[in-house]
Amino acid sequence: MRVNGKLWNTRLISNRIATGLPLAFAGILAAVPLACPTRAPEPSVRRTESERSRIRDARADDRRVEPSQPDVPPSLPDATQVASPTPYSRAALPILDIHTHVDPTATRTVLSLFDARGIHTAVNLSAGFEGAGLEEALAQQRESRGRILPFCTLPWRATGHPQFVTESVRILERCRALGVRGLKIPKVLGLGARDIDGSRLRVDAPRLDPIFAAAERLGMMVLIHTGDPKAFFQPPNPQNERWEELQAHPSWSFYGAEWPSFDEILGEFERRVLRHRRLVFVGAHFGNAAEEPDRVARLLERAPRYHIDTSARVPEFGRHPSARMRAFFTRWQDRILFGTDLGLGDDMGEWMLGSHGNERTTQRDVDRYFSATFRYYEANDPEWENPTPIQGRWNTHPIALPRDILAKVYGANAARLLGITWPPPTQ
Repeated sequence: MRVNGKLWNTRLISNRIATGLPLAFAGILAAVPLACPTRAPEPSVRRTESERSRIRDARADDRRVEPSQPDVPPSLPDATQVASPTPYSRAALPILDIHTHVDPTATRTVLSLFDARGIHTAVNLSAGFEGAGLEEALAQQRESRGRILPFCTLPWRATGHPQFVTESVRILERCRALGVRGLKIPKVLGLGARDIDGSRLRVDAPRLDPIFAAAERLGMMVLIHTGDPKAFFQPPNPQNERWEELQAHPSWSFYGAEWPSFDEILGEFERRVLRHRRLVFVGAHFGNAAEEPDRVARLLERAPRYHIDTSARVPEFGRHPSARMRAFFTRWQDRILFGTDLGLGDDMGEWMLGSHGNERTTQRDVDRYFSATFRYYEANDPEWENPTPIQGRWNTHPIALPRDILAKVYGANAARLLGITWPPPTQ
């Protein structure tokens, strides 16, 4: 499902979302201008109509436009073949993956993959809200017996309307009443959403404070993706270290006068976290600054309830020397949560493994992704290929975490925040 999680486009919220809102606000959503710079319409992707109807644009807040692709028959993964016999194909300890994007109609397929790789529980960050996919995500939570948990999102298309904040607080209250434990904020905040006057809505805009205050009051954690890799803010040319990825996805570039700089948007994010010291924040993608572990550490030091996830950034923080990153994980062992950024549905060819090119995902890609990921945390090798080579053609340096720290990173830290018994009783 290559449109999940990492990408966003101008069709931020589908018309269906309006059905879950009060009538007055539904009219606002229909009339309000799009909350980000004009882009081409979302192209068709390789899904059946029934699948497409269930994959809400609530999860589109975090994605960019993809080139259209020809229809290809879906390739269903064989659960008996998901785990290869290669070393590190399965995690050494049970995993709670705090950062995934899961099709609510693909529960059996997703759980087969999880079982094969040692993932016991996962958080689905693409659950939307009432009328925008949350009902299906909650049904999946029940079907999976609590192994797939939804975080909600907000209607970012309507940020330019004066009622956006008030309505967002109401949505959070309703989501919490339904048992949702967290809010996902995608990178469209800061990189697309517009304020009332049409200007870029900053991550630290005071106008948004009541939303974060409501999350704190309701006991909800906030997992927030701000910005993107530093290379995406630099000239998209052959000298860019992510040139291969930017060639496959040219709209992922944020270089130019219309965009904030990497430092500017990270500064907004850091001020937002420091403004709400009692709120549990999770900085997605290694605190949104995987290339700069020292910067990540400074915010961890200043904000005691701030945590980070590791999703889709092993290639970036994994390029640093093993000793340096082992010391980082040791120092912050209680504040790091394992994440993948997997995008999963019934069609393995559409799976997103942190990042992707234009080719369909194969079993070889899946095997390499998991073996390289687990090897990074568990092995004592001098170096190893990164899980997603398109993110950079360099090797990573495994850190061989001690078992007690590995247990925290793989699951115990996230379970503590979510109020889940860990390790899982079935393990």
